[in-house]
Amino acid sequence: MRKVSFADMNCSIAQALEIVGEWWTLLILRDCFLGVRRFDDFVERLGISRNVLTDRLDKLVAADVLERRTYDEGRLRYDYVLTPKGKALWPVITTLREWGDEWITGEGNEPILLEHRTCGNVTHTRLVCDCCGETLHGRDVRAIEGPGAD
Repeated sequence: MRKVSFADMNCSIAQALEIVGEWWTLLILRDCFLGVRRFDDFVERLGISRNVLTDRLDKLVAADVLERRTYDEGRLRYDYVLTPKGKALWPVITTLREWGDEWITGEGNEPILLEHRTCGNVTHTRLVCDCCGETLHGRDVRAIEGPGAD
């Protein structure tokens, strides 16, 4: 089955899915945030085929989400490191993980928790208004046309 492209859709979510919408890609990014950098480590952790991993890594590098850094020139071996654009996906990955914790694995079965380095407590993400600091929920906002609207 051929994947439908959203490249021509005037929607930021659709455009983001062009880059990160494939399920292996999200797992690769998860592992990047957990410190995985090397091709063979991705293969071992994910059980992904080498050709699929190569394709996904190439796409993430082309999209400037990951940067390929040579660590062994003789054997053409690379580390894959998150770029600033890639690091900006942290809240997306974290929020998706927390959704899975709440709605799929259930409370008390979370595979990973986040400990805040400053205070040492387990913490969770939350969306807040960047103007007033109030916690945001879907019912608290409304969509309005932006400058790029059709």
